[in-house]
Amino acid sequence: MTDMLKNEILERLFRQHYSEMSHLARTLLGADEDAEDTVQDVFMRLMEKDITPEMDGIRSYLMTAVHHSCMNIIRRTSLRQQVKNLYPVDEAVDLQPADSMTERLDIIQTCADELDEPHHSIFHLRFDDDLTLKEIAQRLGMNQNTVYKYLQQSIQQIRSKLTDKNDNRNGHKQRQHPQAL
Repeated sequence: MTDMLKNEILERLFRQHYSEMSHLARTLLGADEDAEDTVQDVFMRLMEKDITPEMDGIRSYLMTAVHHSCMNIIRRTSLRQQVKNLYPVDEAVDLQPADSMTERLDIIQTCADELDEPHHSIFHLRFDDDLTLKEIAQRLGMNQNTVYKYLQQSIQQIRSKLTDKNDNRNGHKQRQHPQAL
């Protein structure tokens, strides 16, 4: 298929399905800009694939592609939010200088570097290399659910270390139960 014919087909598909695809993306993501970007990404991926004008079920294919792209965005956003929530935040956080926030990020990085394998690798592949759980599973030869489990354990371990470091920094000492003395 020539590039010109392929472009004409994509343009026709775009005009025919764009509004419905955008509506689905807006419904799932809630933001117009994110929805438009998602639909455009779907068409960009289509440009890289061989498509034919007779492709049966093109509407279903396009809608499914938008749905999957939106779900990936939602999952990434959810995991990023979990990492942001690793460190207990008080109401005065917005008033703290940028240096304090940088310090907190350095502490999170230090805690992440202290993770044992495979937690360490999975955490860094997810948040430093921005790989999906599926991509991490393929790269490490693991089941995707196992990767998810390790990632959740990593987040819990880092949260626990941060809480301990925060308690120690604020002068809170671990109190032993009176009967244990």
